[in-house]
Amino acid sequence: MRLGGPVDAARDPDVWVAHLRACGYRAAFFPLGPDAADDDVARYARTAAQNDIVIAEVGAWSNPLSPDDAERRAALDKCIAGLAVADRIGARCCVNIAGSRGCKWDGPDARDLTRDTFDLIVETVRKIIDAVKPTRSVYALETMQWMYPDSVNAYLRLIKAIDRPGFGVHLDPTNLVCSPRIYFRNGAMIRDAIRRLGPRIRSCHAKDILLAPDATVHLSEVRPGLGALNYRAYLRGLSTLDADMPLMLEHLPNQDEYGLAADYVRSVAGRLGLGL
Repeated sequence: MRLGGPVDAARDPDVWVAHLRACGYRAAFFPLGPDAADDDVARYARTAAQNDIVIAEVGAWSNPLSPDDAERRAALDKCIAGLAVADRIGARCCVNIAGSRGCKWDGPDARDLTRDTFDLIVETVRKIIDAVKPTRSVYALETMQWMYPDSVNAYLRLIKAIDRPGFGVHLDPTNLVCSPRIYFRNGAMIRDAIRRLGPRIRSCHAKDILLAPDATVHLSEVRPGLGALNYRAYLRGLSTLDADMPLMLEHLPNQDEYGLAADYVRSVAGRLGLGL
């Protein structure tokens, strides 16, 4: 496993790598967008490789299912460009969410967990992959609470339906905790996800989740170590996959918080005899 997180790219790949090393990270989010100049992309990729930094993800965050035609076309172009960059530099994956049929790109909509939307996701992901035909990277969908893939079963259904070797798995178990039942048994959920999706997992996120003692059910994302996510099960399971599996911290407000999160994850790994 390789722990990583966001750092200031500073418009200079050497400074970017220095920031990664200062944090003790051995994996990184690619800091440039899909529309970056080819020379800049090459410089950052070359500097990462020279310093043994695995590029975990090229982000293509957008809504390729948008009901707005212009937004949908722009999102599709962004995903294709992102996957092309990921494949060119050998990133582990290009990642996005599936998208929403509603007005908020990453928000819930009554149409998102329907058969029609499942079929639309399959069609859209095929278009992205077929446009690039990746050989070094994959296109992956981050697991989400209110859109596909919202469970291990849904991810397996997508893998079968999309039927492309260029489609991979992005695992964020925090995003799969969507009920008290799963919350209190999330270790079993994590073990099941890694057992069944393991060969296709290309990158993972490290977050945590906390159930508030209020009516109605309220689940909040929190810093690793402040919630109930079973990091022992998570890290032990990831350790059975390939040695370069990225585990990426995200969504924290500042570098002090990232430092505390990294300390917690490393402490759990240390108790399990695992290196990050």
